[in-house]
Amino acid sequence: MGGRSMRVGAFVAGVSALCVVASAPALAQDKPFAGVTVNLITQTGAIQEPLQRRAPDFEAKTGAKINVIAVPFSDLYQKILTDWASGTNSVDAAVYAPQWMVDYIAGGYLEDLTPRIEADKDIQEDDVGAFFRDFSQKYNGKAYMITLDGDFHMMYYRKDVLDAAGQKVPTTWDEYLAVAKAVHGQDMNGDGNPDFGSCIAKKRNAQSYWFVTDVVGSMTQSKGTSQGTFFNAADMTPLVNNDAFRKALDFLSESTKYGPPDELNLDVSDTRPLFASGRCALNLDWGDVGTISIDPKQSKVQGKWGAAIMPGSKEVLNWETGKLEACSADNCPHAIDGVNHAPFAAFGGWGGGINAAADAKVKDAAFAFFSYMTQPAQSNSDVTIGGTGFNPYRTSQLSYSDLWKHAGMTEEEAKVYLGAINASMSSPNMILDLRIPQNQKYQQVVLDEAVSRFLAGEIDKEATVKAVEDGWNELNDEIGKDEQLKFYKATIGAK
Repeated sequence: MGGRSMRVGAFVAGVSALCVVASAPALAQDKPFAGVTVNLITQTGAIQEPLQRRAPDFEAKTGAKINVIAVPFSDLYQKILTDWASGTNSVDAAVYAPQWMVDYIAGGYLEDLTPRIEADKDIQEDDVGAFFRDFSQKYNGKAYMITLDGDFHMMYYRKDVLDAAGQKVPTTWDEYLAVAKAVHGQDMNGDGNPDFGSCIAKKRNAQSYWFVTDVVGSMTQSKGTSQGTFFNAADMTPLVNNDAFRKALDFLSESTKYGPPDELNLDVSDTRPLFASGRCALNLDWGDVGTISIDPKQSKVQGKWGAAIMPGSKEVLNWETGKLEACSADNCPHAIDGVNHAPFAAFGGWGGGINAAADAKVKDAAFAFFSYMTQPAQSNSDVTIGGTGFNPYRTSQLSYSDLWKHAGMTEEEAKVYLGAINASMSSPNMILDLRIPQNQKYQQVVLDEAVSRFLAGEIDKEATVKAVEDGWNELNDEIGKDEQLKFYKATIGAK
């Protein structure tokens, strides 16, 4: 018995060994990136989550290990730039903001992905929304990133709270403040505690500096995308020292009265669960709030919320006088019911790019991972999950279907949620985010610091206007105003 068992055991072991040897070439072929590690950097939290969650499955399929490095959003731009510009090159790939690519391309740090994208049918590039495919991914006609997320700011509201108070969904910033004031302090989630009329992320060194542009842009830009909202496209004068910018500051200050007591310290990662837990009547954010609001594990507002295109203004800026004037057919050709909306493609959608200095095999593996992430099999699921930070960006994701039904979104909710995104994407007056060299210094440093100090009461309104105007002018002079103007006009399509 014992000897026979040993012989059988040896035979089985021998067969197993032969099988391993015989299958080794097939295994290598099945896993083309066995032994390859891709160091990929992105922001902590949302965006990090789907990359980290799907990395093991990708490794099982291809052999490539995806090492996700996460840093706070405030550090991400500089971490990437420093690593690549210094020649350290410890980062092989990044998931970053489209507007930053201008600085990475200028140094020759980003790989041109155009031929790879064109050759990869699995990406289904024709299904990617035209804005993301033709603008966000590209610079000077070449693609330097793969879209993983679609970003537009929109407004969220509590239908039940507004209905009970006899309030309509706001279409202007003045109406937003009126509604917020009317319902502020009510118990909106039944826990016996007073809740908030408005929740807007206003934390410094976070993701709050875009919101001032939502407000000022609806007064500054009224004649179409190519008019622009940051600078005068004739001479690169900052559009800051005017009544539109001052009114935007007033809005942010006034809305703080109807927000959580610690609103100045809240990032979007804080305001999103506040809305979902039923504590906010109104909220401004990206598409994440909609998918969080349908998640039964996080949401107490299922069936009680709605979404709309960002509010606008019945007055727009006269660029020559710096004063606000009533909307008319001449100065507001795109107005809806007398309201000028300028939906802001804030950030523009996260996407993946590859370090041009990376090893060839690493580049191949990094691209394969980004391709895997954006393919419908993965992205169709990820854009319906609130914690991913990924919002709809494929045309097929922007209409109600089984995709949204299975995610728990009703047809009524999808109508307003996807409708707000579609209305923003198709608006002829869409605001394009600033995409000139060193844009991060203009917005994330100068603008963010000035607005944050204003809201904290450290400086007054006029000092805030001066800080932004002077800061932007100094950057223009330092970098080269004429060159910056060329970049700015090219970005917005100004002649």
